[in-house]
Amino acid sequence: MKMGAAPEKRREVPERLDRAGATASLVCAVHCALMPLVITLLPLVGLAFLADQRLEWALFVVSAAIGVTSLRLGFREHRSWRALAVLTIGLAALATGRIAEVRALGWWAVPLVVAGGLTVAVAHGVNRRLCQSCGSCARGQKETCLTVASDSARTANPD
Repeated sequence: MKMGAAPEKRREVPERLDRAGATASLVCAVHCALMPLVITLLPLVGLAFLADQRLEWALFVVSAAIGVTSLRLGFREHRSWRALAVLTIGLAALATGRIAEVRALGWWAVPLVVAGGLTVAVAHGVNRRLCQSCGSCARGQKETCLTVASDSARTANPD
């Protein structure tokens, strides 16, 4: 094994988790967007399980678990809270929309769930971009990466 292989391997894990998380979030968003349109057809084609509340909550839990794990690993690299903030907003929208759907609180539940799923996918994209812009982390120069993260925050919010 090469000396530089370990940091590269470490960087590969968050990238794969971000891809998996973004995919799960997009599947969740598509599922929630199409469900009101195709719910009556599902039993006819043997896919009634797709309308089960347990599946809906399982998709939420999987998206949340992958998101938190991936973004926590990414945060270790880039030290930026931006992706975690976007993830929190997305998960809050998903949970609020799911609860509103279960309790039949109004038409806005489905758009809120779809927006939440898309926001979680965006959080994974933000995390990947932050990790990729922090190339010094792979070389073990954490202080350089912290400088890059603080510089980008300063550029985004000039005093």
